[in-house]
Amino acid sequence: IYGFFTRRNLIMILISVELILNAVDINFAVFNRYLYPDQMEGLFFALFGIAIAACETAVVIAIIINVYRNFGNADVDNIKHLKG
Repeated sequence: IYGFFTRRNLIMILISVELILNAVDINFAVFNRYLYPDQMEGLFFALFGIAIAACETAVVIAIIINVYRNFGNADVDNIKHLKG
């Protein structure tokens, strides 16, 4: 969470968000393993979360590439210039 709030580079923010999402997926898998060892719902939910994170990453990378092409760097400060 610290990296998400303190970084200015969009790629570093993306990496921070991915670390947060991976931590959530690990928690789903671990809690499922220890609370309900015979059931697979937590593991499937973790796999679903990984798939959603991969789709989100693809969309965000496309946005970052377009910001970089327009401004020459991928800083958060450039995004406010995209407004009307």
